[in-house]
Amino acid sequence: MRLLHITHEVFELHSNGTQHPERPERLRAVVAGVQAASGIDVVEGIPPPADMGALSRVHSPSYVSAIETFCRAGGGRLDPDTGAVPDSWEAALRAAGAGLEAVEQLMRGEASAAFLTVRPPGHHALAARAMGFCLFNNIAVVAAALVEAGQRVTIVDWDVHHGNGTQAMFYDHSDVQYVSFHEFPAYPGTGWLDELGEGPARGTNLNFPLPSGTGGDVYRRGLVEVVSFVERFAPDWLLVSAGYDAHERDPLASLRLVESDYGLLGAAVADMVPQGRLIMFLEGGYDLGALKRSVAATLEGAAGRPPAGEPLSSPDSAWQFLQQALDTAKQEIG
Repeated sequence: MRLLHITHEVFELHSNGTQHPERPERLRAVVAGVQAASGIDVVEGIPPPADMGALSRVHSPSYVSAIETFCRAGGGRLDPDTGAVPDSWEAALRAAGAGLEAVEQLMRGEASAAFLTVRPPGHHALAARAMGFCLFNNIAVVAAALVEAGQRVTIVDWDVHHGNGTQAMFYDHSDVQYVSFHEFPAYPGTGWLDELGEGPARGTNLNFPLPSGTGGDVYRRGLVEVVSFVERFAPDWLLVSAGYDAHERDPLASLRLVESDYGLLGAAVADMVPQGRLIMFLEGGYDLGALKRSVAATLEGAAGRPPAGEPLSSPDSAWQFLQQALDTAKQEIG
């Protein structure tokens, strides 16, 4: 598989503060994972800064200006979890612009898929609020641009934390399907079964909230079921919020995925859309070794060779939650 890998040195300069789990070393671990993936022909790309036109499709202009002013004034804390420094402004612009560049290159046929190693992450950012380590909603910026161009977009979010920002931005958009597997209850407290979208978008928002201790067996079964929902939606593009904090070694959550699970996740999303229409965005994941190995497994899976390995087993409650989520989705969609 020919993979477009987009990253930039400025992402290492963004900081949330000392001893913060979302730290520059994560970037190096992910790059090492991309390099370690077997059977991948990597093409490197440079992300341009997103402009106000792209950002304002999902963020209020006053919020964008406020983030610029805050960073240029020296930065600090935006909330108890989220910080910024002067270099965070350029990093945030380039993180938001990375997906737009990936779309351009994939449309030119320069790669089969793209993986974006960016910081800060994005899926918690709301239209006018930074939160959960996120400044701009990187994946939403790209989805909104694609929708404006007449495309249908499915977003699969496998970060352990629900992508509340992404869900909120497209909750009433019938051209965007949002599918999230996440731990519940957990930060940010959203993502329950009945959050299905509004108006013409009812049924395009599908949440799979899973309890502490859920392993890869439930994820693998859930993926098999989700394929039919995605096929029915018939997206032109598939975007992935690729978080790795559902790994059993991650310090911020309590799910129990292993590397082979991420390989199957990568294989599943690659099969959901035509070649050249898959973009994966780095979100969470805070154990550096697990991050490196899981990224490599994801890419090998997307290339059609997921690494072998058995999943860890889940408690009965996880299977019950999965079935309840599936029943809710089937009842809504048919």
